[in-house]
Amino acid sequence: MGALRPLRSAQWYGGEHRNAYIHRAWMRRGAPSDAFTGRPQIAIANTASDLTPCNAHLREVAASVRDGVYEAGGVPLELPVMSLGETQVRPTAMLWRNLAAMATEEMLRANPVDGVVLLGGCDKTIPSLLMAAASVDLPAVVLPGGPMLTGTFRGTPLGCGTDVWRLSEEVRAGTLSQEEFTRSESAMIRSRGHCNTMGTASTMALVSEALGTVLPGAAGTPAPDSRLLEAAHGTGRLAVDLVHADRRPSTLLTRASFRNAIVALSAVGGSTNAVMHLLAVAGRLGIDLTLDDIDRLGSRVPVLVDLLPAGRFLMDDLHRAGGLLAVLRQVRDLLDPEALTVTGHPLVDYLDDREIWDEEVIRPRSRPLVEEGGIAVLRGSLAPDGAVVKPAAASPHLLRHRGRAVVFDSIEDFHARIDDPALDVDADSVLVLRGCGPKGYPGMPEVANMPLPSKLLEQGVRDMVRICDGRMSGTAYGTVVLHVAPEAAAGGPLALVRTGDVVSLDVPARRLDLDVDADELARRTPSTATTAGFAAPHRGWQRLYVDHVRQADTGADLDFLLGSSGSEVTRESH
Repeated sequence: MGALRPLRSAQWYGGEHRNAYIHRAWMRRGAPSDAFTGRPQIAIANTASDLTPCNAHLREVAASVRDGVYEAGGVPLELPVMSLGETQVRPTAMLWRNLAAMATEEMLRANPVDGVVLLGGCDKTIPSLLMAAASVDLPAVVLPGGPMLTGTFRGTPLGCGTDVWRLSEEVRAGTLSQEEFTRSESAMIRSRGHCNTMGTASTMALVSEALGTVLPGAAGTPAPDSRLLEAAHGTGRLAVDLVHADRRPSTLLTRASFRNAIVALSAVGGSTNAVMHLLAVAGRLGIDLTLDDIDRLGSRVPVLVDLLPAGRFLMDDLHRAGGLLAVLRQVRDLLDPEALTVTGHPLVDYLDDREIWDEEVIRPRSRPLVEEGGIAVLRGSLAPDGAVVKPAAASPHLLRHRGRAVVFDSIEDFHARIDDPALDVDADSVLVLRGCGPKGYPGMPEVANMPLPSKLLEQGVRDMVRICDGRMSGTAYGTVVLHVAPEAAAGGPLALVRTGDVVSLDVPARRLDLDVDADELARRTPSTATTAGFAAPHRGWQRLYVDHVRQADTGADLDFLLGSSGSEVTRESH
């Protein structure tokens, strides 16, 4: 075996000069003399925060990671990093995903660390950590915090997020009292952990494992399960091995890795938000991943996991039934056999003995939940650069639809008018919401799954075609076309749609069109009401974001953050 690569941390701690003395002395605080020389320094990038309730338990998880790092001969160093709580942060957590990634990248680059364990859970935390790790290119492994256990209300399991939307619509429809709705609140969140539906948090945990960045078998372990702490211990040990093997994101993640992630995304019926995050991570690595790849590799993959919002069960059921690896065994022929994991072994090596223990939760390939249910990419005169839809969460009868547009210029405009009894809308109408893209809002909020007009809810309508340049929660459902690119605020044709225009949706043909003559469309300009709704920040992060954010079809990262810049230290203080 050849000599080990010199540790990056030796640039701080090695030698007898004054600067090395300062670095060692200030860190020792009772540690043994060899703690910071010759031993891998492993950062534990921890997104635990009381204001990110789904990640609060990561402090306990970090303690098990520490034990594993120590056992393998490394030195664990907890590094609190920017945390984004999906349910708390206004106006939308997506506004700060790129900032969290940039801040984590800079802290990893600036500090004497040789490798990193990435602790995340809530929607934007794992994507931002992966983006940071890809850019700084230190040996890195992800440990997802895990989903919560299932709560019940009136004897029925609750899917957090999904059932919030469902129950709130029942209140608006008059079939559930406000008092009963409020009573359900205490049952919705039963334990520590992130959403127990196949929302963005669960999706990104599973997709990260398929990508090869998680200890195989760990993703999806429920947060209160003691096996999560066992996985944390193993992840800490693995982080030290990664440093010795010099196994970094740039040596591990390839187009083959992203192929496996896209197949997994489709097979589990995952969140549309994962499309944006995968594109952003690939962009940091310099991998040319496109929306067309998402459609080509994933749109016709069968959905095998019967979980809310597309199905019936919840994340602890998936874990009980065999977990992600049991799902991937069913679609093994679609996976790239060469794509590696953080262990140094191919992902497919972990599938041989993975059985399905409940074929209602994980369907066998011969009996899928949806034959072709992966995320579909649409193009046409209304979305020249693409839009996405999740057929598995949509109403089959609406996947081909023509209807009259009812247009809203902002989310505020929508809220002001959607329940107006005089609103000219029927079940065949197409609700169009603009001004919600990366630049327009700013930050691309989860508002695309617009609540239906109350007068239609009262008539029994439960789904309509909805189109938006924003996003929707991964826990949401319905026939929703989202991520329309270019967005209205970037000059996209969405800004030119008028109430009464006919919109044509054809998901099987991958088309989204505005039935307006091209010459007529060329003569139109956005209305004052439309442009007045676009964001126009004057300072701070929002100004930087609006000036530099790219469009949804490329992952909505900042233009100056593309590509990996490595972990080298170029300047020295003191």
